[in-house]
Amino acid sequence: MNKTVISRAGCLALMLALAGCATAPGGGSIYVPRGAEERTRAPEPPRTSEPEQDAEPPVWRKSEQPDIREPEAPATRSPSYRESGDELPAAAVSLIRDADQRLRQGDSAGAIARLERAQRIAPRSAEVYFKLAEAYVEGGNLGAAEQFTLKGLSLAGNDSRMQRSGWLLLADIRRARGNVAGADQAETRARAL
Repeated sequence: MNKTVISRAGCLALMLALAGCATAPGGGSIYVPRGAEERTRAPEPPRTSEPEQDAEPPVWRKSEQPDIREPEAPATRSPSYRESGDELPAAAVSLIRDADQRLRQGDSAGAIARLERAQRIAPRSAEVYFKLAEAYVEGGNLGAAEQFTLKGLSLAGNDSRMQRSGWLLLADIRRARGNVAGADQAETRARAL
């Protein structure tokens, strides 16, 4: 118990000693003797451009009022999803062609590498995701193929041709994985388009 009291007292003495050594930003002492507050004032902090909370808002005369217009509402309300996937840039098209050639040669790993680069170029293109799914099917990774197909379907928007091919691809993948009920559901969705 005495050690606790001594260590607290020692800590307090150390804090007081350090407080006596404190200096102001310019290197001078921050100690101000009693009664000297009136003679020496601390410099005021720099003012920011933000208005003070107590300040009154500016009063504008009619001729000086800024021209504030209401935002115009769009003519037609656009849906929260995209109508169709993004257009493919030329670089992504070139990478997809190269990937198709590699898949024909049996190089699924090389095709996946090319398609992943195309995905970075066009991350909102359903076509890239469907091609990635096909490459993963060729590589034997049906789980990843199904996930890429679902992502592609989410980006296909209202493009019925793209959606139909995605649902048929998903049906094939699910059937290969042994999910017959899921494959039937996907085929039903494809026929409904």
